[in-house]
Amino acid sequence: MNRAVPFRQFVVKVNSRCNLACRYCYMYFAADQGWRRQPRSASPAMLRQTARRIGEHAAAHGLGAVSVVLHGGEPLLTAPRVLGAFVREVRARVPSGCAVYASLQTNGTLLTAAGLRELAGHGIRIGLSLDGGLAAHNTQRVDHAGRPAWPRVLRAARLLSEPEHRTAYAGVLCVVDVASDPVAVYESLVALRPPAVDFLLPYGNWTSPPPGLPAPPEAPTPYGDWLCAVFERWWHADHRRAAVRLFEECIAALLGLPVAGEVFGLQPFTAVVVETNGDIELVDALKTAYPGATATGLNVFRSAFDEALGHPGVVARQAGREALADDCRSCPVVDVCGGGHYAHRYRAGSGFRNPAVYCADLQRVIRHVAGALHEVAR
Repeated sequence: MNRAVPFRQFVVKVNSRCNLACRYCYMYFAADQGWRRQPRSASPAMLRQTARRIGEHAAAHGLGAVSVVLHGGEPLLTAPRVLGAFVREVRARVPSGCAVYASLQTNGTLLTAAGLRELAGHGIRIGLSLDGGLAAHNTQRVDHAGRPAWPRVLRAARLLSEPEHRTAYAGVLCVVDVASDPVAVYESLVALRPPAVDFLLPYGNWTSPPPGLPAPPEAPTPYGDWLCAVFERWWHADHRRAAVRLFEECIAALLGLPVAGEVFGLQPFTAVVVETNGDIELVDALKTAYPGATATGLNVFRSAFDEALGHPGVVARQAGREALADDCRSCPVVDVCGGGHYAHRYRAGSGFRNPAVYCADLQRVIRHVAGALHEVAR
């Protein structure tokens, strides 16, 4: 049995509610509705205990760096000064020489210049979630009264792109919508001048497929086709304007280099979630599978993070090739694909030991990117 790899990324739910009601949101409209039972905000005691547990874990494993992601819901429903104080507490708790990289993922609607300065002062980098760089791309991003969020999101994007704030700007996160024009979406995002763009495949699985899957025979890889169109624009025209993490990780995996994300490669996964009540959970994407899929039965008030390393869900995420379906283990691109995102593999009755629902799409992207690399090497 492989030795457990310690957690290095701690996703801390500082708030369990959101001021928007995006109908495709995996958090509030998925199979697991556990968020309804969570406290709206993390208490000061929970944040202190989480900081202590992170420090304990870093010390026990001699970690040289950890990542703390402030998440929600919408994390900016919690005051920036509270978020900054929590990150300061984590830094005080980890051993000397252990770096703490802090970030926050927001819908941007509550971001202000003063709040941004407060967060940046604590070294917290900001990621912005949106569905494209135009109002027409963001029609599903509305508040609970149905009002469009776009004007406030655009304000946040412009604020982050100002020279004084660039060092705090981590980039934008965009969920792929195959009904949209891929190049238009990409170009509109780049026009907002983010340092990086990250495309996320919609969370779905074999039991609850994402939009457009299963695909018709005449277009069997809609998500792969969409991403390949963006790759062509990025690769041949302006890949220096913004990093695209999905493509950079695919390239790294093809070259046999380390990969940090969840989509490509066979590297052990080292992220863990802490809910607002202190529950230690597996990553949120699993909420799309079935109720309770993220639960470990552990809580920071009574359990160390080391206890979660033995959970079957964590073991499977760290087992590499051994945890994959037979078809995946014999696939010629398995070292690059890694079986795809764990949440995308779920099928009721057989669990997660399946190829990803995006299997054909991922193969399409991998072979396309490999072809581009081959042309450069010729």
